[in-house]
Amino acid sequence: MMYGSTHSKIDLAIEYQAQVPALRPSIRARRANITVKFQDLYGFTVEGNVDDVNVLNEVREKVREQGRVWWSLEASKGVNWYLQTQLNSTLKSSLKFSVLVNAITLKRLIRKGIPPSLRPKVWFSLSGAAKKKSTVPESYYNDLTGAVEDKVTPATKQIDQDLPRTFPGHPWLDTPEGHSALRRVLVGYSFRDSDVGYCQGLNYVAALLLLVMKTEEDAFWMLAVLLEDVLVNDCYTYNLSGCHVEQRVFKDLLTKKCPSWRIYRIAAHLEAMEFDVSLVSTEWFLCLFSKSLPSETTLRVWDVLFYEGGKVLFNVALAIFKMNEEELLMTHHVGDVINIIHRTTRHLFDPDELLTVAFDKIGFMTTTTISKERKKQESAVLAELDQRLRRLNSVNEDDK
Repeated sequence: MMYGSTHSKIDLAIEYQAQVPALRPSIRARRANITVKFQDLYGFTVEGNVDDVNVLNEVREKVREQGRVWWSLEASKGVNWYLQTQLNSTLKSSLKFSVLVNAITLKRLIRKGIPPSLRPKVWFSLSGAAKKKSTVPESYYNDLTGAVEDKVTPATKQIDQDLPRTFPGHPWLDTPEGHSALRRVLVGYSFRDSDVGYCQGLNYVAALLLLVMKTEEDAFWMLAVLLEDVLVNDCYTYNLSGCHVEQRVFKDLLTKKCPSWRIYRIAAHLEAMEFDVSLVSTEWFLCLFSKSLPSETTLRVWDVLFYEGGKVLFNVALAIFKMNEEELLMTHHVGDVINIIHRTTRHLFDPDELLTVAFDKIGFMTTTTISKERKKQESAVLAELDQRLRRLNSVNEDDK
């Protein structure tokens, strides 16, 4: 199901913007260093100074260069060369070395960024969404959305309230057509997984998936593979227990696991101020940075997320604190910390700046390490949530 004429115009605009010359701020803007507004590759209005515009020019050139690299690989290795990294062990010995080379090449390329024009098919293949879709009848999505279109549940009521709040002002998402497409994806998934239903934050994730994947059905399956396979369980269930666990893991990593002694100093400083990292990181883990970082930077994070898994979110979150270490160590108030973090994330227009810190300056974390940390925190989180529920029930009984 394609978006229709409105989205076709957006597709054309995206294709055009990828080819346009560098943005050129006016002489007045250069002299006064005033704030300027412009649209990014995905139609979002961006506010920044002239330095930010220059950074975006450089990013666009890097995107073009990455596109040339990927197209060159397709020409020499075949259209779906990246799928060769997933072939099983029954390969003949003569092929195994080439598969290993492809895997190493692919990981390095993905960290440098997947070109926007290739993102839909690369994400869909490497994330497992294509395989997940292949296990159900071809008409599954249309049948599902058609069957639940007029049903009303607590989830559908909350979705309807959140639609106009999802990236307001976007030229396609904030239109009746955009709202309808986003609603079908979210409502459809709320019936596919009743344990999740709908959680605030998923609207931003699904909206960005729609912009990238181009079709509702592909966005739906990307959302499904994200919630069912890529991220930790229970992140979006009614009590957000998985999200609470992730916050505990992140705080523990910030305090103990990162080999950088300066990161440890930051953690100690924030703890002395009684700063709770969840004040900023909850939104990061629920919205997967889609509300916090510029769109292209978010999508670069997602490039790696869909290939390497949920541990990537911890690398990126730690990197944001690492990049602000000097300034954070000078703070004395919780509000100052929040302002520094928010200012930084809003202006992280260069994805390479963030991802270089995330993968080169933060200690390597394996999936096994993260799993152990999660298990350690899970029982404590569940006990606390159960205690809160009992207190709430007790208060409700007293009020009767």
